[in-house]
Parts: sequence; structure tokens; C-alpha cells
Amino acid sequence: MVIQEGMSIQRKLEILSDAAKFDVACTSSGVDRKGNGSGIGNSLACGICHTFSADGRCISLLKILFTNECIFDCKYCINRSSNDVVRASFTPREVCELTMEFYRRNYIEGLFLSSGIMVSPNHTMELIFDALRMLRDEYHFNGYIHCKAIPGTDPVLVEAIGWYTDRMSVNLELPTASSLKRLAPHKSRKNILKPMRQIQLRRESNNEYLGIYDGRRHVSNQITMTNDKSSEITNDNRNSDRDLLLRVNNTTNIVPYNKAPIGKSRYVPAGQSTQMIIGATDESDYHIMSVSETLYDNFDLKRVFYSAFVNVNDDSNLPSTVSGPPLLREHRLYQADWLLRFYGFKIAELLNEKNPNFNVLLDPKCDWALRHLDEFPVEVNKADYYTLLRVPGIGVNSARRITTARKSAILDFKDLKAMGIVLKRAVYFITCNGRMMYPIKLDEDFITRELLAVKDRLPFGIEKDITYKQLSLFDDVSFQPDDRLMLQEISHA
Repeated sequence: MVIQEGMSIQRKLEILSDAAKFDVACTSSGVDRKGNGSGIGNSLACGICHTFSADGRCISLLKILFTNECIFDCKYCINRSSNDVVRASFTPREVCELTMEFYRRNYIEGLFLSSGIMVSPNHTMELIFDALRMLRDEYHFNGYIHCKAIPGTDPVLVEAIGWYTDRMSVNLELPTASSLKRLAPHKSRKNILKPMRQIQLRRESNNEYLGIYDGRRHVSNQITMTNDKSSEITNDNRNSDRDLLLRVNNTTNIVPYNKAPIGKSRYVPAGQSTQMIIGATDESDYHIMSVSETLYDNFDLKRVFYSAFVNVNDDSNLPSTVSGPPLLREHRLYQADWLLRFYGFKIAELLNEKNPNFNVLLDPKCDWALRHLDEFPVEVNKADYYTLLRVPGIGVNSARRITTARKSAILDFKDLKAMGIVLKRAVYFITCNGRMMYPIKLDEDFITRELLAVKDRLPFGIEKDITYKQLSLFDDVSFQPDDRLMLQEISHA
């Protein structure tokens, strides 16, 4: 470890922004908050500006670590305690000044703040709390803030920080407790799930108090914590892992209060997220997505992020990545995640024990459709919204356009093309007014060959060399119109 004394804030920024580049869980959408007239900035769900790095990732926030010092020795982390790297730490005041100066210059729209663990989780989170409190109350910053919660932090600190952030996240790190024990022995599933559950229940309690209903079930105002046995995942068995995630026993109570501190009204209004490293351990896609589905269903997460494993340490416990990070696998997991969150799919429909991994050649929805040709073709003028969502090439917005437009007209293929339906995929699975666009044999092998003949665009970096340099706020990255279109297509069905 190398610690430099008297380090300039510029040098700290270089070190701590670079140290944050492997943390991908930093979306900035999901909350609306107008300025109060006396402060600076606001946060609009649809108004956060985005830039795109060379590998297609979205960069819109000042993304830094509070410190890259760490008492833990996670084998996959560049900042682990056994690594001989230059260490740096911001002060709460420096975080505030950096955020405000970058915001005033229109470089950023908000702050993403994560951290290593300096001294202890509580000590580090106390410093982060001071920074966020100063930023909101002293500097009157109304912009977006995403803060990482450190597992093992006192629940009182988690509670306090939640009133100053828009989104909080606790990284699951690895899909199973056994993998966590092997690669991150200082962390436990209990300490990770405990703040997740606390944030979830406090949000639901606060929303119920304010009369906000988001379509999800509400729970009792009594905030409860999980005990050791209910929150630990102790083996690699998929079913046991999922069952243990589902169990919550009311053992340790925190005295609740529904009324927010003075001047605060919403608790973590943009919800919480988490991140899993993909490829560092041998879990299948089925196992990973089963864990994600459970988190969505039982912890009210807004997003699960999947980070392709990048080998930055020389450690025998880590897999070799000679061929590079598993970016295509990461891409397939994101596509399946989209199906779970917006298309009404369950993981059991996409994968199972006999078929545990996604098709590398076809996206998950096309792969599902080819295995269920008995449900096709679908008549677009009659099929309900959720049936349309299952058609390859028809996304959420396209399905809504179809259900609206057909109330006043009988749709044909020209209409569908004008609506943005991807006919190169949808044409094999739909009819308009009882007819297909041209005679097609509903045969799995035939349709598969036809779909593979159309070269789909993949995310940046999968078919070419890729670097892992984080986009600088001062980088001059220009995109052609087709490149921006490609970025939009990545998230389409």
C-alpha cells in the first residue's frame, strides 16, 4: 500500500474516479424532484443528460469512490488490502466542492458515490453521511445522488443516509454465499441482505405514510431485520439458495417512524439496486437469473446490474480471462433481465436445469419463441398486449402503439413498420388480418437459419478490441447517428 501525504484534490480525483470504473450500477433515472427556488440544480427522471463511453456504457454522473483504502481483501477487487496501489481519500468537504464545481460547469447532472472501507463500515459511512448532509443542507444541491451502502453498517446510519439520497444500492457481489466466502471472505450474505431489507421496508413505510402507491404490495410499518440463518446462503444448491433468499424472520426490531426528518419527505425515492460480478465463479445463467428474480420479487429492487468479470489481480482463485471479459454473456443477462422486469416473463420460461445457459447466437426472447412455435403466429389485430410482448421484434412501446392504433384501423405490415416494429424478427411470428407477410414455414430450424442470416448488432467491444479506460469528463467522444441508434437497439426486444 502506498499512501501519499499532502495530495492535491486533482490527484485524488484521478485516483478515485479511476478506482470506481468497475462499478456499473450507476443509472441516474427514476426520480423527479424540482428545485425549491433557493438551491441549485434539480433531478428529473427524463432529464438526466447522458454521454456514452467507448464500450457503450452510460456516463452521466460524477462517479467516484470516497476512498480506495480498504480493510477487506476481496480477491477480485483492485482496491483490496493486499494490493500495492496508491491510496487516496476525499474529505466530505472535497466531495461537496467537486460536485458543485462540476455541476456548475455542466459536466454532470448528479453524483454517484461509492467507497472502499476505511477503518470500519461505520466510520466510512459516517464520513459519507457528512458529505451528503453538507451537500444537501449547506450547499443546497438538489440534483441526483446515488450512494452505495456498505454491508455491516449500523442500521441507524443506513436510515439517516437514505433521506439524503435518491437511490441507494448494496452490492450482492457474487450470486452465491459459497462464492462470496471463497472470493470475499470478509463479507457475508447476512450483512448484504440486511440493509437491502431495511431500505425496502423503510421505503414502503414512507410511501404508505405519504399515500404513494406504486402498484407493489405494502408491508407493515414495523421495520424488521433478518436473522443470521434466514439471510445466509450457505451452499451452491440453486433451490436452497433461492429459498433462503425468500425467507425473512422477524427477530430484531428497529423502532420505526413514518415522519421524515425536517425538510425531508421521501426516503430513497428512486429505489435501490445491486450488482453481481459475472464470470468470476461458475454459476450458470439460470442460477444468476433466479437470484435476480427473487430480488425483484421480494426486495423491491429497481435494477440488478451484471458486471462482466475483469481480471485485474494475479490470483489463483480467479479464472483466466485470456479471451477477455464475458461481455456477450453480460449482454444476454441484461436482455433477460429486461424480459423479467417489463415483458412478464419468468425465469423458468427462459431457462431450466437442463438448459441452464442462454443461447449465445440468439437473444432470449427469440430463443424462447423458437421453442414455443405452437403459440405462433400471433394476429396483431386481435392479440392482447401481453401476448404481443412475447413476439420477437415487438417491444413495450410498439405493443402499446399497436393496441392503440388498431382501435381505429385494421393494421397491416406497412403500419407495423411505421410504428417501429423490427419486422426482420417479427415477420416469422405474426399475421396481419389473417395473413403472413409472405409464406413462411413455422419450422424451428428454418426460422433459426433465417434469423442468424440477419447480422444483429451487438454491444460495442464484443466484436472488436476493447479497453477498460473509464470515460473522462473531458474526453471528446463523438458518435455517428448510426452509433446512437445502435445504443438504443441494445435494449430493444
